[in-house]
Amino acid sequence: MIMRDTDRALVQAATAVAKLRCRSDNHTVAAAARTTDGRVFTGVNVFHFTGGPCAELVVVGAAATQGAGELEAIVAVGDRGRGVIPPCGRCRQVLLDYFPSIKVIIGPPDALRLVPVVELLPETYVWAEHQVEVPSVPRTGVWPMPVVPGSRPAAED
Repeated sequence: MIMRDTDRALVQAATAVAKLRCRSDNHTVAAAARTTDGRVFTGVNVFHFTGGPCAELVVVGAAATQGAGELEAIVAVGDRGRGVIPPCGRCRQVLLDYFPSIKVIIGPPDALRLVPVVELLPETYVWAEHQVEVPSVPRTGVWPMPVVPGSRPAAED
């Protein structure tokens, strides 16, 4: 898809955040997303050895916090002038599950393009297809424990 001025502005927003906020090993990627009504949300990754959230997921959370509706476009930009970077597999799946019509800006600086997220995940499964109705299970403490057929739930303490 052809890049519009609003798409280039999204890249500029993510680039500005990367330059301003990505100054340590804890924050190395910035992202920006645009809603269908034109609002822009930004965020940075939160690196942690346990697998902290990527910048794209931080943006999704920030947009949700501000009451945003559907996201129509997103881009990630690396620190130290690395430019636009494609989303990782986890981010691709989350974006597809939450915003199946979102477009992702990818490519080298001289050939940026907008790509439907579904094209970044060919032959993927759809999260909703795997949701099943889970029967109500008794709580045996703080965590709900699964009920195994033929077994009895543990007694309450």
